[in-house]
Amino acid sequence: MSTDASASTIDRETCIELDAADPLAPIRERFSLPEGVIYLDGNSLGALPRGVAERVQHVITEEWGTGLIRSWNEAGWFTKPATVGDRIAPLIGAAPGEVMMGDSTSASLFQVAVAGMRMRPGRRVIISERGNFPTDLYVLEAVQELLGGDEPLERRLIADNGPTLADVLDDDVALVVLTHVDYRTGRMHDMAEVTRQVHEAGAIMLWDLAHSVAAVPVDLNGANADFAIGCTYKYVNGGPGSPSFMWVAERHQGEARPALTGWQGHARPFDFEVDYEPAPGITRFRVGTPQLLSMSALEASLDIWDDVDVALVREKSLRLTELFMTLVDERLGQWGVEVVTPRDPARRGSQVALRIDDGYAVMQALIERGVIGDFRAPDLMRFGFAPLYVSHADVWDAVAILEDILTTESWREPRFAKRGAVT
Repeated sequence: MSTDASASTIDRETCIELDAADPLAPIRERFSLPEGVIYLDGNSLGALPRGVAERVQHVITEEWGTGLIRSWNEAGWFTKPATVGDRIAPLIGAAPGEVMMGDSTSASLFQVAVAGMRMRPGRRVIISERGNFPTDLYVLEAVQELLGGDEPLERRLIADNGPTLADVLDDDVALVVLTHVDYRTGRMHDMAEVTRQVHEAGAIMLWDLAHSVAAVPVDLNGANADFAIGCTYKYVNGGPGSPSFMWVAERHQGEARPALTGWQGHARPFDFEVDYEPAPGITRFRVGTPQLLSMSALEASLDIWDDVDVALVREKSLRLTELFMTLVDERLGQWGVEVVTPRDPARRGSQVALRIDDGYAVMQALIERGVIGDFRAPDLMRFGFAPLYVSHADVWDAVAILEDILTTESWREPRFAKRGAVT
C-alpha cells in the first residue's frame, strides 16, 4: 500500500502506516493529551508538555519557597530573559545574543516598531497588511500617534488582492511590519524576497513570527531581516501567557532605541542612577521584572525542542496539511467546503483554514465530538497541525467526524450557535 499522503485516495490504514514510519512519532509521548481528543488548535495554544508541572512546582517550592530572594542570583532568575532567548534563537535562525524575552506579543511589537521607526528619521510611512492580526494594526496606530507629532504618520496597507508591496514602497517608507504566516489562512510570505524588496527601498523590515516559530523553518539572519517578534504559547508549547520574544539583528543593536526604557534595560541597573543609559546589545530591550513562573514552563517545553530537528517538523507539517486538504476535497466538497489555505507548499504554514457557511456552529459541534479547532470571523474554521503530537490517523479521523457532522446536520442544534467570549 502506498504511503504517499498526497495520493488521490487515502484510507485509514495508509495513515497508520505513515505514523509507523514517522521519526517524530515518539515525541508525542512527551505531551499530556486528553484521552479521546484530536487537538488541532496548536496554532492558538500548544498542548501541555510533560514535565511542565514538575518544573513550575520546583520553581515555586524550591527556588521561591526555599531560595527566596537569593534565587535572583543562585537560580539565575535575573538573566532568564537572555538565557531563554538564546534557546529560542535556533528556532528562528538567530545567533546567541540576538533574542530577548519580553512581555506580551503586543508590548514587544511596540518596543521594536518604535526602534525601527527611529532608525529612519525623516521617513513618515509605515506599511502593514490589511489581513494582519488586529493587535499589530492597533499597536502601529499607537506608534503613529506617538511619533507623528503635529503631522500624523501615514499607514499603508497591502492585501492579497492588492495593493501589493511593490505598489506602496517608496523612499518615504520607514518601516514594514508583516506577519510571516497569516493567522487566518496560513498563507506564508517569502521572507528573504520580501526583506530584499524592503531594503531596496531603504526601509526597515520587522517580522511577526507568531504562527511561524517552531512550525516552519525560519532564518532571520539568512534573510537579512532587521527586527522580529513572536509568541511562545502556540507551536513552542510554552503555555497560556508564556512570554513573547524580540529579535534584533546584531548589526542594529548599538543604534536601536526601544520604546520602553525600563530599569532592567539600563547599563547598570543596580547602580540605581537617575538618568537612563542603555545597556549594550539587546539587553537594552529589557523593561522590568521577568515573568518567572511562565518562563519556567517555557523552559520545560524548550527541553523538547532541544531534541527536535525543525526540518523534520516541516516535512511532517506539509504531509499533514496536504493530507487534510486532500481528504476535505474528496469527502466534503458536496457541502461547499472551501480550502482557503494556499496549496503551494512554499506558501503554506502549518495550518489549514476552511470556509463554510455557519462555520462557527459546525466548529462547536466538532469540538463536542472531540476534534478541537477554532473559528475566525466571519467564516473560517482553522485547524493547526503541530507535528510533534498530531498524527496522520488524527487527520483522517478528524475529517471523518466532520463529514458525519455535515451529513447528519447535527451542527444545527441551537446550542452550537451560542457564541462564547473566545471563538
